[in-house]
Amino acid sequence: MSPLEERIGYKFRNSLLLAEALTHPSVSHETQRYHFDNQRLEFLGDAVLQLVITEYLFRHFGGEAEGQLTKLRSRLVSRETLKMHAAALDLGRYLLMGRGEEATGGRERTSTLADAFEALIGAIYLDSDLETAKKFILEQARTDLEQIIAEPVDINPKGQLQELLQSISPSSPVYELLSQSGPEHDKTFVVQAVWEGIVLSRGSGRSKKQAETAAALEAMKLKRWKKPKPDA
Repeated sequence: MSPLEERIGYKFRNSLLLAEALTHPSVSHETQRYHFDNQRLEFLGDAVLQLVITEYLFRHFGGEAEGQLTKLRSRLVSRETLKMHAAALDLGRYLLMGRGEEATGGRERTSTLADAFEALIGAIYLDSDLETAKKFILEQARTDLEQIIAEPVDINPKGQLQELLQSISPSSPVYELLSQSGPEHDKTFVVQAVWEGIVLSRGSGRSKKQAETAAALEAMKLKRWKKPKPDA
């Protein structure tokens, strides 16, 4: 098995499908001649992903209306979420792309990684069957699915915190990046939420967005804006 196949826990019968899933369109653009790329597989993989996630939500959230199910699905198949799945597999490292695309940060670009992840799903589906592709998708999304079962309501902590603070003062909270550590495919970001000179909280996550959300949730628990300021 190739290192990527070991990571995903699946051995391709047709290795050309895996090669196609990992080929960025910039290869054709740069060489100025036809070369297969992952766009068609991405199209297929997107449909398989939508079906698997839709069926999962339909079965596990029997009491939810269509609108709420649509919101939950959007959280699970967003470009940012798919990028995180791709990064966890270190997918960017295995992509074949043009030198110009690579030089401009293509291996870390959200759209590139999300498309490659969907293409990989499409390749697994064609190489095996729907059940195998479903097993792969649900395994990659396991943490997100557990979180969505624990917190099915589509909450927006950053929006709630901003609305709360702006009822006191026109100022909005600011999120400052304190640190980022770890390898490219498994980074940890730490941010702090600051409002009118008060450090409200800190939060960490696998993306800046996750860290900011965690900081907003912590800020609403601590309510440091309510503490009296020291006398001048």
